Amino acid sequence: MTPDEADRPEATPTAEEAAALDEAEIFKQSASGESAFDHGDLPAGVETFIEAFDEAAERVFDRLRGNPGADRVFYTASELGNFSIVWHALAWAGATSKQGQRNALRVSAALAVESALVNGPIKSVFSRSRPLAEHHHPHRLRQPLTSSFPSGHASAAVVAAVLLSEPRRRRWPFWAAASVVAVSRVHVRIHHASDVVVGALVGAVIARLFKKTWPLR
Repeated sequence: MTPDEADRPEATPTAEEAAALDEAEIFKQSASGESAFDHGDLPAGVETFIEAFDEAAERVFDRLRGNPGADRVFYTASELGNFSIVWHALAWAGATSKQGQRNALRVSAALAVESALVNGPIKSVFSRSRPLAEHHHPHRLRQPLTSSFPSGHASAAVVAAVLLSEPRRRRWPFWAAASVVAVSRVHVRIHHASDVVVGALVGAVIARLFKKTWPLR
């Protein structure tokens, strides 16, 4: 090292470089062959069961991956689920009456609470790496940097399905859309299957609380 090099201040990484390093570290944990969860997060028996469940789900989705139609549907659904865009749009698209606007406001408020809880304190409890990134992605895919467990897409989808379908006679379209968005996260390898299951359960609890504290009538 020359004197000039020794006196030269270290370069401060840009925000983009720091984010890239954080993302690389997330996937490095998966590639290392270590447990997906940090040690101490879960009992060994529970963790073993979860990993077996995830591996079984992966084998099922491997049969669909590479199918142009399935890839298009699931990648599109996954992108629409980012930031709950599709759910806010559905909530406000039909809000023409005061009652509709009230329910749309309730849906948006519930989704805001869900995002704050899941992406904040809930994810911070469990530090889980995401599935390996060394795979071909046929369509655009946003790579999140938060913990994989639980799935925020799944929790938001269930919150939206419960609250959007409540005042309507035909509820299955909302649940069908929620199911596609939730399972899309496994198909695109952003979440493990167990992340989606637990995320859906979290969403169900949040939606139930909102129905009790903010009834339509």
